[in-house]
Amino acid sequence: MNNEQRTTNLDFYTYPSVGTDDWCYAFETARVRALELQMFTRAAFLDMANAENFEQAADLLSGTEYALPGPGEDFVQLESILLLRRTAARKIFSDLMRQKSIAELFKTRDDFANLRLALRRTLTEKPLLNDYSDEGNVSLDLFEQAFTEDNYELLPTYMQQAVEQAVLAYYQNKDIRQIDFVIDSFQADYNLKEARRLKSVFLIDLFGIQNDLTGIRTMLRLKFTESHSNVRPEQVFLKGGFVEPELFEQALELGYESLAPLFFATPYYRIVEAGASYLASEKSFLRAEQQCDEHLTGFLKSTLQITAGPQPIVAFLLMKENEIRNVRLVLTAKKNNLDTKLIQDRIG
Repeated sequence: MNNEQRTTNLDFYTYPSVGTDDWCYAFETARVRALELQMFTRAAFLDMANAENFEQAADLLSGTEYALPGPGEDFVQLESILLLRRTAARKIFSDLMRQKSIAELFKTRDDFANLRLALRRTLTEKPLLNDYSDEGNVSLDLFEQAFTEDNYELLPTYMQQAVEQAVLAYYQNKDIRQIDFVIDSFQADYNLKEARRLKSVFLIDLFGIQNDLTGIRTMLRLKFTESHSNVRPEQVFLKGGFVEPELFEQALELGYESLAPLFFATPYYRIVEAGASYLASEKSFLRAEQQCDEHLTGFLKSTLQITAGPQPIVAFLLMKENEIRNVRLVLTAKKNNLDTKLIQDRIG
């Protein structure tokens, strides 16, 4: 079966199924629907992008949960506020999620992020430091003990296996990228395994989309840096998405102008077309990142068809985290006097 045949077997045009209603979540769904009304609109971000400077952009946050207590000049203070808002959003998510196994699944994002950072520092003989996230399932004390004593059996089984494979992959050529490739692969496999165990159509589709979008980003970055000859495609392209990894591998051998037609029978044609064109002309990944974010947000917003269920709660968490990232992105760009058009290109 060739790549085109594999990708035309999709039973949806743009977004897959979000599953069915679960009336146990009637109150919780109503709560997040109210919270969604308070989220930033695209117009609000464009107003910030069009502000003359950082101070004026920060002033536009007054009256919102991101408002600075004083004049909008202290970026460090703003970063602290953004972290507090993210922590608050995650607490709301955890409190509203009746299935605690789903809440724990999303906490593993921080576990894997901590693991990736610790392995990079350990294998390159740098200090471990203490700037890890404390919002994962594994306590920071246990995490620090495991790496200080080289006793990885203290970690959950899925993390132990990731450590072993990442160390082996790194020492083959002492390529630091191998750590990220291995951790990303283990995280993707774990997410899908848990989603199937939970029998959640929505989570299976969500993680599938995320794997595909990661594949698009990886493919474009490898092409742009011309480093794909130094990696094995089966190592860098995640399985479990709606697009077979072989399609990304085939794309590595084509010119930018030929990428979009290759993905024509997939839901990602527009992303690849816009991202590759912008990369070729502007030497930037801004449009690809913006298109990937927009596609995922579109899928999350499709949970509006669910009257009650865990899906809108997961969607709220991810959209809120994206909002926080965009606030940081715009204000960082304004602080560094980036061109307004670049900011607009990134936020869409």
